[in-house]
Amino acid sequence: MIAPGSRRTMVAMQLDRPRTPLRMVEMAWPECGPRQVLVEVAACGVCRTDLHVVDGDIDGTLPIVPGHEIVGHVVERGADAVWNRGQRVGIPWLARSCGRCRYCRDGRENLCDAAQFTGFTRPGGFATHVLAEADFCFALPDHLDDVHAAPLLCAGLIGYRALAMAGDAGRVGIYGFGAAAHIICQIMVAQGREVFAFTRPGDAEAQDFALSLGCRWAGRSDVVSPRELDAALLFAPIGGLVPLALRSVRKGGTVVCAGIHMSDIPAFPYALLWEERVLKSVANLTRADGRAFFELLQSCPVETEVEIFKLAEADAALAQLREGRVRGAAVLCP
Repeated sequence: MIAPGSRRTMVAMQLDRPRTPLRMVEMAWPECGPRQVLVEVAACGVCRTDLHVVDGDIDGTLPIVPGHEIVGHVVERGADAVWNRGQRVGIPWLARSCGRCRYCRDGRENLCDAAQFTGFTRPGGFATHVLAEADFCFALPDHLDDVHAAPLLCAGLIGYRALAMAGDAGRVGIYGFGAAAHIICQIMVAQGREVFAFTRPGDAEAQDFALSLGCRWAGRSDVVSPRELDAALLFAPIGGLVPLALRSVRKGGTVVCAGIHMSDIPAFPYALLWEERVLKSVANLTRADGRAFFELLQSCPVETEVEIFKLAEADAALAQLREGRVRGAAVLCP
């Protein structure tokens, strides 16, 4: 942690334009508002959403410092902030909501009309320091170290919200076996659910990884499930998987699309949706999701598998994620 009176500058990996390399920049520490904290980053996960930001699949603020799976320690605090210097916090994708719109009033702040998002509309955690709203930071379980906690701040939370949308489904298919899938898979296995993992055709390594975590079956994603599913969670951003998942779920089953971006969904016959099958999407998260998820981890611990990169290696981490060469989750450490 930086000592009082030292030079108060920070380093960040900044995206100036989509589909260009990140640029290392040095800047002064941002000033804390009354309910904000400045956090020294210990670890920041590299999420597929970061890839969508860098590749220009979704449009946000530019230039931008990506990164929204942040674990660090408070070094400065506003007068009304709820955290003290030295405390460890987790900083997620949802950076702020207005608290006034119909969605915030209904407890759905994830859909807030004026929401701000870490690493997308305000600077994120591909940096040595980041400014955050104190009320939107999470306390993290003590048994998790910084590096292994980082992927839980989005991959874990989105998987948790997606599973909640699937209800009490006993047999669940997971499409795409990356960071989110390898976390929520462990929770489902611990809950006694049957998990079927669908990966890229020919990706034997991912299939073996899924089986090692307790999946009942693992195979290619371009075929109908060998067993009828109660629900399917889609983490792969491939629209063509939606009709396949609908073919695989039972009558009244649910298909949940858990990503922020997906390629176009091809036309499919209404018969696939008929018989009360349900198709849903997940948008962001709420603070209530985060509190419930981290409480669950106290009694249902998971082990995140990570590959560690230096901050300056952010482009290399993104490239490996783009190419499907990350086992578990990638994490940057300043």
